Amino acid sequence: MNKNLLMDSLGWGLILWLFGYLLGFLFFFFLPPAVLGWAILPIGLALTLWVLLARVKGASFRYYLLLAVVWTLIAAALDYLFIVQLLKPADGYYKLDVYLYYGLTFISPLGAALWKKR
Repeated sequence: MNKNLLMDSLGWGLILWLFGYLLGFLFFFFLPPAVLGWAILPIGLALTLWVLLARVKGASFRYYLLLAVVWTLIAAALDYLFIVQLLKPADGYYKLDVYLYYGLTFISPLGAALWKKR
């Protein structure tokens, strides 16, 4: 695995997840827990798209497919460990906003690959 792919997959995957996680703690003081995900989602998506279009320099669709898989696995695994198991949300965690987040985490790199190919 080359250095760029390692940074783009694991590095950016962890950075993007951590950004959303920390934003959740910040918003927790101002918003009800039921809307946290909906408030974080557009900000996280905007940052993710910026990363994909400005910072990631993959040359193939396969490269972006790998990002999609790794980023989604990072998001699901770290959410489970650090939100579901550690914080044990009273009303549960897995709701529509979370499934949309996972879907967008997977689809965004693929969309960026198609956009860059044009």
